[in-house]
Amino acid sequence: MTEQGAAGRLAGELVRFTRLGARAKGMLNVGDLGAEFSALMLLFPLRHMGPMRVTDLAEVKQADPSTVSRQAAQLVKAGLARREADPADGRASRLAVTEAGLAACARMADARHALLSRALADWPPERVEQFAALFADFNSSVEALLRSDSAATSRENA
Repeated sequence: MTEQGAAGRLAGELVRFTRLGARAKGMLNVGDLGAEFSALMLLFPLRHMGPMRVTDLAEVKQADPSTVSRQAAQLVKAGLARREADPADGRASRLAVTEAGLAACARMADARHALLSRALADWPPERVEQFAALFADFNSSVEALLRSDSAATSRENA
């Protein structure tokens, strides 16, 4: 298979994976956490990166700030996140994960792990390890490309 052919096949598989992922999220048995799935996904960067302003969270998620603001309100209402004063600017607020939000993250991670374990149950462990390593390399390559393109765009707009 040519490089273009392999890249084309991968592109098709990524589209397929995205479609399957949208369907599979309904299979995640986490119960009602009080917010839409898209809002719940904001908990993970908050858990990993710490409290941040909604505008910064929107940038991290590459989403519209008004959408992230609406989702953040759902998280606060559900008790999964709280607003706190921004120490750098007391007029602004940051969103932070609560203990209930951390528990929700753990439930979602456990459900995701269980679903993937079921999907990969027939794979030998070495193949799962190899796939995980290749997928990590792929994600790193995409992140590097995005950083490079973002830096180039910033230089062009300066």
